[in-house]
Amino acid sequence: MRGQKIHRSSLTLAHPQYWPLYVAPWLPSWGEHYRDIVQRMFRAVAHARALTPPGRESLVVSHQLPIWTLRRFVEGKSLVHDPRKRECALASVTSFYFDNATLIGMEYASPAESLVAEARDVTPGRSSAAVNTGR
Repeated sequence: MRGQKIHRSSLTLAHPQYWPLYVAPWLPSWGEHYRDIVQRMFRAVAHARALTPPGRESLVVSHQLPIWTLRRFVEGKSLVHDPRKRECALASVTSFYFDNATLIGMEYASPAESLVAEARDVTPGRSSAAVNTGR
């Protein structure tokens, strides 16, 4: 379903052509296992840490699913989840804190939260942002 436009009516999802995608709800629709996503994100974080001097910060940028999957793994939660319940707002930041090689904490912040009221929604009806009229 990647790239498929879903309009206000979710009846599009009931079309038989999509039924094979519902066979394994524990996999993202493009088929990459959650455990592979966790490993990929761990490698990215480890690489950033290796390049960062002690006492300094590094930034790893990704989409919602990889960040949320890594976070759920670190929290000891099931990797299978409802995407509508992710804590991943516009321009949000999920921070992982280390003491040498030991993960000692995690924090979520949404510094651009006040901008959401002025944002334009590219998927009408899916957020609290205004509808994008194309103007």
